[in-house]
Amino acid sequence: MASSLPRRRTHAPKSSSALIDDVFCQECGSGHSPAKLLLCDKCDRGYHLFCLRPVLPSVPKGSWFCRTCSNHKPESFPLVQTKIIDFFRIQRSPEASLNQDARKKRKRGGSLVVSKRKRKLLPFVPSEDPKRRLEQMASLATALTATSTEFSNKLTYMPGMAPRSANCPGLERGGMQVLSKEDTDTLNLCKSMMERGEWPPLMVVFDPLEGFTVEADRSIKDLTIITEYVGDVDFLKNRENDDGDSIMTLLSASDPSKTLVICPDKRSNIARFINGINNHTPEGKKKQNLKCVRFDVGGECRVLLVSNRDITKGERLYYDYNGDEHEYPTEHFV
Repeated sequence: MASSLPRRRTHAPKSSSALIDDVFCQECGSGHSPAKLLLCDKCDRGYHLFCLRPVLPSVPKGSWFCRTCSNHKPESFPLVQTKIIDFFRIQRSPEASLNQDARKKRKRGGSLVVSKRKRKLLPFVPSEDPKRRLEQMASLATALTATSTEFSNKLTYMPGMAPRSANCPGLERGGMQVLSKEDTDTLNLCKSMMERGEWPPLMVVFDPLEGFTVEADRSIKDLTIITEYVGDVDFLKNRENDDGDSIMTLLSASDPSKTLVICPDKRSNIARFINGINNHTPEGKKKQNLKCVRFDVGGECRVLLVSNRDITKGERLYYDYNGDEHEYPTEHFV
């Protein structure tokens, strides 16, 4: 089971004691936990990191402005087919129908059932309306553009970070489960569908409490592959003081110096905007409808988000950041 890297919580910028004494959180009205009070760089009003929505894991490295001063409302990506196709580097028009062989493959994939001996993964079923798929892609493009993130649907290995050769499942502490050939074929089918513009039935929406979040745009069956968690691959030792809010464990090695994480702040896909549950409350745990699992796929560690029950249309997607390791503090999650 995958887990997120525990986020570092840093202290608020130093100010005069008189100023700190006067600062209180605009959300809860309390001046408690001053080390976790973040000051707006324009109006100097304070906000607890854990009172903000979405919660901030640490004080941002650069300037930060509150919602009032930033007037933050993401600008919608233009719903123009050519712009969307170029943005996601689609290989063919979303309106083009699948050829007969592809239809047969998808039909076979969609007919997989859960057996008592082995639980098989299912491919996502795209929305039938090509215009709706364009709207789904535009919603993701909006979120990626607003967060200055380049779209990528695979793990990326950048100079100065971990090389591809470091991604070795054999280093996993306790061993890593191997994705079966049948499930690997299903994963590859999902990837190829996306390259043709056959998009997962997901919509990215902006919520004032949770920030960008993801909703199911049609019903989704249990054990459906939702997406792969992707981004830049780096060594954990290089990211221990990183203030990124979505870092994900890729390889938990017996030798800590070889542990790898996925950093989706520069390049990523829709996985970056799927939120975590508050696993400190029964209500939070009930929200979980995805599981995050690490697999050995063809000799490379990969992270998949898979539905762990049937999901209804309009339901928001949530998974447990902690997995089995329970490292990440989620008590302030919505």
